[in-house]
Amino acid sequence: MPRAIYKLTDGTRVPGVTTFLGVLNKPALIKWANNLGLQGIDSTQYVDNLADVGTLSHLMILAHLKEENIDMSDYSKTQIDLAKNSFKSYLGWARLHKIEPILIETPLVSEEYRFGGTPDLLAKVDGVNTLIDFKTSKAIYPEHHIQVAAYWVLILEHGYGIDNTMILRIGRDESEGFEVRPIKAIRTSWEIFTHCQAIYELQKQAKKEEK
Repeated sequence: MPRAIYKLTDGTRVPGVTTFLGVLNKPALIKWANNLGLQGIDSTQYVDNLADVGTLSHLMILAHLKEENIDMSDYSKTQIDLAKNSFKSYLGWARLHKIEPILIETPLVSEEYRFGGTPDLLAKVDGVNTLIDFKTSKAIYPEHHIQVAAYWVLILEHGYGIDNTMILRIGRDESEGFEVRPIKAIRTSWEIFTHCQAIYELQKQAKKEEK
């Protein structure tokens, strides 16, 4: 999927949420990559394959919400099968709730805080305005909470109400499972995001000064 380009109303480009979160150390990811290396597995190829599965899982869920069809011709049979497993897990959860989409993967930009992002879903879930982020991963990591907090601020700035915020972790097979995680420390996670922004800008400034 192409990376979204975010611009302020005056045309100035601004970074996206994940760009700012790139300043965070991710020790779990480093340990995971080292373990793959010890098993003789190319971590880059492995990550690329899982990313494709995750992308397709997202596409299936969002297409279902939009009542659209998707082209899966660029994916292998194994990737499609894994993505379908994720999608089935999502459907099992969705059947238990009344979901009325408000925003589906809509790019948003904050004029006040100068960043952009594309939340997966804002919907009325059983009558409650709920921000939902879909993750196809083995676990929910701290940076996921921070990412959702940034989306929360984006959505509020654009005039929508949010009464509930959650991550749905949708495994690619039974061993990875399914998890619904409400985000409780949303304001604290937002504060962490603002510090990530500050570090990112300082690092960028330091590079300019070193030239």
